[in-house]
Amino acid sequence: MNATAQIRTETCLLLERISQQDRTAFRDLYHSAGPKLMGVLLRILGTRSEAEDALQEVFTRVWLRAGRFDPSRGAGMTWLVALSRNHAIDRLRARKPEQTDDGVAELIADTAPRAETRLIAQGEARRVTECFDTLEPARADAVRGAYLDGLSYEALAARHSIPLNTMRTWLRRSLLKLKECLEQ
Repeated sequence: MNATAQIRTETCLLLERISQQDRTAFRDLYHSAGPKLMGVLLRILGTRSEAEDALQEVFTRVWLRAGRFDPSRGAGMTWLVALSRNHAIDRLRARKPEQTDDGVAELIADTAPRAETRLIAQGEARRVTECFDTLEPARADAVRGAYLDGLSYEALAARHSIPLNTMRTWLRRSLLKLKECLEQ
């Protein structure tokens, strides 16, 4: 029996023993097949640290799935290499795609309003200003104070030296007048 056939037979026997939870066989397989599987993983994954992590995961799978190995379908090392290769490919697929600086700018949303939106907003702002101009100056000031500056009714009543209920009336009537103006 040549050396390659002997390694094949040893790997198959180790896998069979591992399927029976033989820790010594697992250790022996790790020492004999680990370097080759590490090379496969390193070639596919590209970094040593990721290949080392993947190797540990592969051997965990070997421990759990050794009973699935069928020597009539192929050599033990072929099964181990396929298991390692598939695991490495799964890890590659799970990686987030790397982005270059060229594509980053395209991914950033443009939050600036478009020209059409700006023109509409300018037109609306002009209409609101024109409608405010139809109000008496004191009442326009009260509306701005209440709804733009966040002043309370009491503060506005004190500012304009009028009773609180009168301020409420001013604001209600001014808003109605603004609404009518804007609806025209």
